[in-house]
Amino acid sequence: MGDWGGLPFSPYDTPVEVAVAKQMADVTSRCQTSFNLALGDNFYFDGVKDVDDDRFKNTFEKVYNYDQLQNPWYLVAGNHDHNGNVSAQIAYSQRSKRWNFPNYYYALRFPIPGGATVDIVMIDTILLCGNTRHDFIGDQPKGPKDIKAAEDQWRWIEKQLETSIADYLLVAGHFPVYSIAEHGPTECLLDRLKPMLYKYKVSAYFNGHDHNLQHLTSSEDGHTIEYFVTGAANFVDTSKAHEDDVPKDSLKFHWAKLADLGGFSYVEATPQNMTMTYIDGMSHKLYQHSFLPRKLHKIKN
Repeated sequence: MGDWGGLPFSPYDTPVEVAVAKQMADVTSRCQTSFNLALGDNFYFDGVKDVDDDRFKNTFEKVYNYDQLQNPWYLVAGNHDHNGNVSAQIAYSQRSKRWNFPNYYYALRFPIPGGATVDIVMIDTILLCGNTRHDFIGDQPKGPKDIKAAEDQWRWIEKQLETSIADYLLVAGHFPVYSIAEHGPTECLLDRLKPMLYKYKVSAYFNGHDHNLQHLTSSEDGHTIEYFVTGAANFVDTSKAHEDDVPKDSLKFHWAKLADLGGFSYVEATPQNMTMTYIDGMSHKLYQHSFLPRKLHKIKN
């Protein structure tokens, strides 16, 4: 899920966040999920001040207090988090057993029962591209604040992708590569990240930022990448302002229905396929899509 970070004033949550938390707990109970990915804008509207900020308690601990959601959480920062103190969110990893935010960007590897593996490359798209000035008018980031830090991360990303031999290789960040909604495609990621995704045969890219659910798929050089926008865990926005800014026929699914209280995705991986399911805050299964493991022989050629 992405964009789940409540409100900076009482009650410090939204009806959407509360409903999504309940449905996540229900899905975890039924499906025995292993972990959660939280893809930025963890605390609206200006992140946290320090590791003792009450927002950790009021927006996270009190809302996601279900026994089923005590499994590991892996996080990256969004543009609103960067308005505050992201290092404090990283430090909170020492306060909470389930809050795993070891650095601004990091890599995860998990075994899949049956012998397969999945690699997830967690990236900080704000350090790469810069922050947005006016989030609510769909402003594009104007470039990184620290060019050296951005270039260090770009090199790190390429090394992770180049060396991965996982059956499924996922990249997860806050800004979208492709989106039809308010913010649209992120030019910086189109220029720098998208070529790497195809070059190294990435399976899928997961992000938030736009407050809806989308699935887009696009092929280049004989390789297909799945793009999943999952940014409806706190607010829901119906904008389709950038419908014409994504590849023709790439959009496979779009959902933004406030009355159904937001949504999130459930991902299941087996050696045979990976399946992504969108679920709304009313427990309806909205959409499902499966894709195959990577063809590793193509990477080695």
